Amino acid sequence: MTLSNDAPHAKLYGEPLLQLPADLYIPPDALEIFLEAFEGPLDLLLYLIRRQNFNILDIPMAQLTLQYLQYVEQIRAHHLELAAEYLLMAAMLIEIKSRMLLPVIKKDSDEEALDPRAELVRRLLEYEQIKRAAQEIDRLPQLGRDFVQTRVFIEQSLQPRWPVVHVLDLQAAWNEMVRRAKLVAHHKISREKLSVREHMSSILRQLQQQEFIEFYDLFDLALGIPVLVVHFVALLELTKESLIDITQTTAFAPIYVRLSHSNHA
Repeated sequence: MTLSNDAPHAKLYGEPLLQLPADLYIPPDALEIFLEAFEGPLDLLLYLIRRQNFNILDIPMAQLTLQYLQYVEQIRAHHLELAAEYLLMAAMLIEIKSRMLLPVIKKDSDEEALDPRAELVRRLLEYEQIKRAAQEIDRLPQLGRDFVQTRVFIEQSLQPRWPVVHVLDLQAAWNEMVRRAKLVAHHKISREKLSVREHMSSILRQLQQQEFIEFYDLFDLALGIPVLVVHFVALLELTKESLIDITQTTAFAPIYVRLSHSNHA
């Protein structure tokens, strides 16, 4: 289905709208709802500029100011509490428009004259950047708006659940315990009471059983060095007291020990 050129685009206040308006137009009745979407004068200005595809770096101040003043009049009539900040922006737009009508005075320097719209453009660009960032943040999922937090209660069983322990775990625990024990271990030196007289009696008892005993056979190497030293001293004491004889037939021959003849008799 196609519409003829005479067909109305819409109806406004019950009257057919045969031609789209050249500029942005909002009915006064709709303004009360429409203003709730704006967050201030900059937001309204940015909407007017983007809605009509104005170049924000080259704003037609006359057309923009006229439209803005029409909205301000509606604000004063319906939203008096919001009129102050919008009137301040209206005054700024009128000032910029007036300064643009004045002739440009060339300075002696080569610097170009500052565009009266520069400060307004800067504020609009900064506001648009912040607004876009806020919209990106608003798109993120929010608790209570996009999803709700749920809680699940799990009834615990009274039957105990023991952890599974492997052999390697026990081995590692044992190795760790041994390592810690070595760190705190103390080296104690105790005095061993050794009697030379007792070792002398032991040597005499051995010699009474055999006539000759080789020198090395008198010593038990497994008893440790302290015992060997005392045993050797006991052997020397017996020799000094002429209770035993130490003999050797030839050089480098085995050394033998026996009871002395006087003791043996």
